[in-house]
Amino acid sequence: MSSPHPPETGASRNRVEILDLLRMVAVLAVVLFHYGFRGAAADGFTAISLPDLHWFAKYCDFGVQLFFVISGFVIAYSAEGRTATRFAVARVARIYPAFFLCMTLTFLLTVAIGAPRFQTTFAQWLANLFIVSPALKQPFMDGAYWSIVYEITFYGWVALFLATGHFRRHIELIIVSWMAISMLNEAVLHSGILLRLFLTNQSGFFAAGVLLYEIYTGRRTLTVMLLLVLATVTSIGQALDNAQWVRDHYQVALDGRVTASLCVAAIGAVALALRVRRVPLPPAIVLAIGGMTYPMYLLHQHIGYMLLNRIEGAASPAILVLLATATIAALSWVIWRYFERPAQKQMKAALTYAAELAAPLAIRVRALVVGARAT
Repeated sequence: MSSPHPPETGASRNRVEILDLLRMVAVLAVVLFHYGFRGAAADGFTAISLPDLHWFAKYCDFGVQLFFVISGFVIAYSAEGRTATRFAVARVARIYPAFFLCMTLTFLLTVAIGAPRFQTTFAQWLANLFIVSPALKQPFMDGAYWSIVYEITFYGWVALFLATGHFRRHIELIIVSWMAISMLNEAVLHSGILLRLFLTNQSGFFAAGVLLYEIYTGRRTLTVMLLLVLATVTSIGQALDNAQWVRDHYQVALDGRVTASLCVAAIGAVALALRVRRVPLPPAIVLAIGGMTYPMYLLHQHIGYMLLNRIEGAASPAILVLLATATIAALSWVIWRYFERPAQKQMKAALTYAAELAAPLAIRVRALVVGARAT
């Protein structure tokens, strides 16, 4: 059976509009987790929270896992028909412009209004330009950036498999190997290197998204279905392990059944969304909703906490949380509309030009390596 929206290559490929709305669900869930629960729970980021919603808000970090499922699907979709170079250029142009601006805004606002709870340095800003700032012995400018590092690691593996021609050809073997490494590491080895390299505490969600793409393109084979079950089971185990850290850190009770159900719900929501042919909203509105979710995710946590700390006591916590969320959402739309979109086009053009210039050099280097091996 063919998919309802056959994927296309190049600029003409269709958007799966419903995923833009799911992204907003995911980011709002994460916002509720941070503003409604985490900020005041253990880390002293803010005194404001929503105690009446703690029963629900404490589970809302599942929004990150929903992002990972969506990412698995979207990255497999965007890799279709692309070379590794074109894929890498598209991903860098997608990720970096908004990251640079949002990280810099967080830095400037931390300097201006962050004290006493939030402090920063120029060295921290400089290290965060490379995104993987902990590798440079500096903390993330915003704690939410850890998931961006996971995304980049996933992109790197996809680019590698595209370059070697294995991504679609051997996707079943890739998924089985990935899940096996993940389960072995989480259950037995507990290696930090393997965790960072193979994302062994979140890999099930990415893999589920990739497999949903396989199903979306018509590959509804028994093997793919069984692998989706394997990825789902792996994600549940990973989520239960991560929930234990939340219990210990925040001294809060979490029901494992709820955690497991949310894993299935995240994967199931993407699977069901892909069956929706049309969204009953104007395409421009759907595009804007999806577009603003990335800057909103980058901006919301520390800037939101700083805003809440500045307006503490001005109204009820619920009103303040709504005000902070609306402010971040409005700023995110402005960044997406007036900065991110044109910056992406410019960066993509510049990177494409640089890749074209580098291509002859890469061919000569490859020829030299082959010649050296022959002798």
